[in-house]
Amino acid sequence: MSDPVPAGPGNGASGDRTSRLSAAILRISASLDLATVLEEVVDSARALTGARAGVITTIDGRGRVEDFVTSGLSPEERRKMDEWPDGERLFRHLRDLPAPLRVADVDDYLRSLGLSPNPWGSKTMQGTPMRRGGGHLGSFFLADKEDGGAFTDADEEVLVLFASQAATAIANARTHRDVERARTDLAALIETSPVGVAVFDAATGHPVSFNREARRIVEALRTPGRPPEQLLEVITCTHPDGREVSLEELPLSRQLGHAETMRAEEVELSVPDGRSVRTLLNVTPIRSPDGGVVSVVVTMQDLEPLEELERQRAEFLGMVSHELRAPLTSIKGSAATVLDAATLPSQAEMMQFFRIIGGQADHMRGLIADLLDAGSIEAGTLTVQPESSDLAALVDRARNTFLSGGGRHAVMIDLPPDLPRAMADRQRIVQVLNNLLSNAARHAPPSSPIGLEAAREDGHIAISVSDEGRGIPPDRLPHLFRKRASTAGGTGLGLAICNGLVEAHGGRIRAESGGTGQGARFSFTIPVAGEAAPGAAPPSAPSGRAGRQGDKGRVLVVDDDPHTLRYVRDILSDAGYAPVATGEPGEVARIIRAEKPRLVLLDLILPGTDGIELMKHIPALADLPVIFISGYGRDETIAKALASGAADYIVKPFSHTELLARVQAALRAHARPETFACGELAVDFGRRRVTVAGREVRLSATEFELLRVLSAGGGRVVTTEALLRKVWGRRGSGDTDRVRTALKKLRKKLGDDAADPVYIFNAHGVGYRFAAGRGPPLR
Repeated sequence: MSDPVPAGPGNGASGDRTSRLSAAILRISASLDLATVLEEVVDSARALTGARAGVITTIDGRGRVEDFVTSGLSPEERRKMDEWPDGERLFRHLRDLPAPLRVADVDDYLRSLGLSPNPWGSKTMQGTPMRRGGGHLGSFFLADKEDGGAFTDADEEVLVLFASQAATAIANARTHRDVERARTDLAALIETSPVGVAVFDAATGHPVSFNREARRIVEALRTPGRPPEQLLEVITCTHPDGREVSLEELPLSRQLGHAETMRAEEVELSVPDGRSVRTLLNVTPIRSPDGGVVSVVVTMQDLEPLEELERQRAEFLGMVSHELRAPLTSIKGSAATVLDAATLPSQAEMMQFFRIIGGQADHMRGLIADLLDAGSIEAGTLTVQPESSDLAALVDRARNTFLSGGGRHAVMIDLPPDLPRAMADRQRIVQVLNNLLSNAARHAPPSSPIGLEAAREDGHIAISVSDEGRGIPPDRLPHLFRKRASTAGGTGLGLAICNGLVEAHGGRIRAESGGTGQGARFSFTIPVAGEAAPGAAPPSAPSGRAGRQGDKGRVLVVDDDPHTLRYVRDILSDAGYAPVATGEPGEVARIIRAEKPRLVLLDLILPGTDGIELMKHIPALADLPVIFISGYGRDETIAKALASGAADYIVKPFSHTELLARVQAALRAHARPETFACGELAVDFGRRRVTVAGREVRLSATEFELLRVLSAGGGRVVTTEALLRKVWGRRGSGDTDRVRTALKKLRKKLGDDAADPVYIFNAHGVGYRFAAGRGPPLR
């Protein structure tokens, strides 16, 4: 072992050296790019000290290596340093050093720390931690003087000086990155806001920016072939008091210069040909220090959707009033007949009146229960408590309830004898079956039976209720599970409630019909008990956060509909995820690289492209679970999306509960296994321990990651391009030698023969696959 070399007399600082040092510092200060700065730092320090090699490592806020910059090392030396298993331990040791370090014999010093010799052959070294503001940002090393001598005090001064420059550059770069990220987040938030935002220059009246919603609102007024800015010359603003302001008569620049704050005022925007849009406007002038208006921010909200909601609310209230009035009328009429009669009716007549009153009261209770359920589903607070259940017993309960409630149709049940148990909230699934049986009875001919059958579908059980009634036109099928006024008895809420209850179980419901006169079939799925598929969402958090934002990791949401983005973002935030939202397909690859999300929610139809095309052209999407979100629910569309590699497919509109259930299920399915076993090979990923026939095998960091990626393939072929991307972080397929070399070494350490493989198999011209294994806990 050798001790650090004591500080000796320096070589002095010649005028030439000082000049070169000043020039290097000027070059470093001239760039804002961190990679360029770090390369300049290590190159300049080498040149000024005569060092053969230099290395800078930076660490992130969680202590993980972020940048690894080298100078003077051959590709082979760089690879050996990169794969050295003790590198992380050495970095941790140097991080805690109180002062710079000089070592005359590197291998002796490493042995004194209990580390293996350095594989890249350095003999001498000097190093120093890089700190700024009390925080540790990384380490800086110089190795081996070109003349074979020892590092001097003057060399150490150069090292410390450049380490300080590097620390400043790292801190500035991270601050710049955080500012840019905040600016990007703010821009994305404004662009995807469901409220229109426009910013105007007060001096010229010209628009500085319009977000997507603002462009959509004014698009209804724009003349085809004319730019949107032309509208600013012809729009007339009509206020609720009848006051009109014509931009044609009074230019916008003159109005903006004297703009006053306006809050939530209804203004109608119209153009000369009669087209108009009703909006809710807010105006906020931005003033300079001297009080003058420099710009004006205008937010606008299209009132048409709100008016439509109001219309639907009035229609729903009218429907509810009508439905409640009918049983109330029967109850009131029966009671009044008895109370107002001159002589009391006979006992038989009294019992008949009481039966009417009791029956209508039960009907009202059912109506109120439906309304409460519909409200819970709408608010995302509906809860279910699934437990292992015998589906045959639930079907029998539903049939008995249907028949005892006056059902006049025979119910033909067809359940296979080997049907597994289901994870179901028993009361709620019986409620779903009752609603579907009642719906079938309303539409089926009086003498025809209703069919009820079930079958296993992967990790779910599919239950179907079919009738021989008048059928459903194709254009009505997508709208059956929405709240609507009833046209055939009932509240019109039954199918909407079925949809909410099934989704709360992590299942789906759908309707099929050959058309008018060909009957209808309603099918829904619930999870099989004891399998990973269920993922029924936990009770929905009403309003508070389910956990600290971001506890469960980042989720990227890609959708050009700002309303969907906001809805999904709020759901994920409340559940403890950290959503990253964008409406721009071109930003997806960059966001994945920068934010490293755990999952992607991807709209099927996007501006200029679609989600399936993105899956083909953005390799990083292939490494993540992707759930498509779409308003298209046709089977062939869903099949195409799943065939592209998606983990799941959600049809709009969807509930809070369904979205979380599907996100959780996809994340569970994509989770890295803790262990892997195949024949005599056993891998403990958590402890990074590999054994073959009980003998421990030491792998480099690259070899271990290669083993992890291949074994996670489940026996499927992993392309060479995917291996380069996942293991080395490289794009493109031109570096196949790197993969081949690493696999050759991995095979040798595992005792695997390429001519007669047991573990790693070659798919010629495509990639490699690993023998399918299993994942029991290792003992």
